[in-house]
Amino acid sequence: MAWIESYHCDVCGRAKNEDQNDWWLAWTETISPIPNEPEQPVMRITPWNLLLSHGSEVRHLCGARCAQTELDRWMAPLHESLRAGEAAALLEVEDDAPAPGA
Repeated sequence: MAWIESYHCDVCGRAKNEDQNDWWLAWTETISPIPNEPEQPVMRITPWNLLLSHGSEVRHLCGARCAQTELDRWMAPLHESLRAGEAAALLEVEDDAPAPGA
């Protein structure tokens, strides 16, 4: 007995046809590029691969536009947390600065 696998874009919902070659896969992971430093989040994007498409963490993307949308969505919270960290660091510097006239 045969079965049919169907895939849909995780961004726009478009169904994948067998003859479409412009689909992408994306997933996130963490790496530590420098020993003894905190891990960094990364997003990996690769052309469609049937074996990789079965991964539970893999996002299916129907083309460049949806790949960019997925990347933007992934980057937004990271950017906000970095901005919050920079603001906290600035506040710490201001707290450590001597008071005017001291």
